[in-house]
Amino acid sequence: MSKRVIRQFEERDMAALGAMYEQVSAQEDVLFWWVGDADNWENVFCAFEGEQMVAKGQLQLFNVVPPGRAAESKHKIFVNLKTWPGREKDLELRDSVYALLLERAQVLKRTLPPEYGTLLCTGNYAPEESYHAYFAEHLGYLPDSCLYTLQRDLREPVHAVELEEGLELTNAPMDSPEQRAAYLDLEAEIWPETPLGMERLLEYQEHPLWTWMVVRDAGRVAGSLMVWQEEELGIIEDVFVCKPWRRRGIAKALLNHALMYLQEKGLEQVQLVALTTNDSALSLYRSAGFQTGRQEIRYYKELD
Repeated sequence: MSKRVIRQFEERDMAALGAMYEQVSAQEDVLFWWVGDADNWENVFCAFEGEQMVAKGQLQLFNVVPPGRAAESKHKIFVNLKTWPGREKDLELRDSVYALLLERAQVLKRTLPPEYGTLLCTGNYAPEESYHAYFAEHLGYLPDSCLYTLQRDLREPVHAVELEEGLELTNAPMDSPEQRAAYLDLEAEIWPETPLGMERLLEYQEHPLWTWMVVRDAGRVAGSLMVWQEEELGIIEDVFVCKPWRRRGIAKALLNHALMYLQEKGLEQVQLVALTTNDSALSLYRSAGFQTGRQEIRYYKELD
């Protein structure tokens, strides 16, 4: 067997990465991250045996909690670790890559506001049993959440939903630091334990067709969502309605407005994600024509 080398990803590894991706993605329901731009490669570690990439691990800062949020808020760093098909039970291979990921996660943690804890998280599709076992049983990760991916065919008709008098739905700008900060303050009230954070919001805004859709009542934000394009797919994210305005048709109006926007831009498919336990959200999305697809199972552990 060729001597194994584990190191950070480099430009010269693209061909080996492509070969590994083809093999891994040929299996059904496998969550494989692409390496992204070069400035992210310091978070990507690959194991090679000869010229063959036999494992790849990768980190991503997912939630960075800014100062002033709830004390129980947590930063989140996600890890994705995959091996060449047939090597999933090679614990020595997995552990050797994971060890470098853990070291790198500690480096990333030191760049985050220190008043909050940091979670190291992972997510894999439901059929990836060997990966669930590796993280939960071998590494001691704890169950976090389960998410459905829901998808809708935009070639099917969509109808506008009328809001009650006094509520106004618009595509709103979020261009200034003050506008972004105001949005993040509101979003943190909805999800205090996992606020979005400025870095991730800016990543969202870089996508083609990114738009913030908001319903206001006398100038106050009653509900909103964000929408954008990834490859040929529309994405809907951060759907929420503030508590005083719930059960007034706002979420349905926002959702259908987003669907019509993506239709007008020529897209044929749209997707979003929802917790498998969020019955009210799932009911809303299904009523708007979304179909339940893959299930992702997530785990976490404290990064000490």
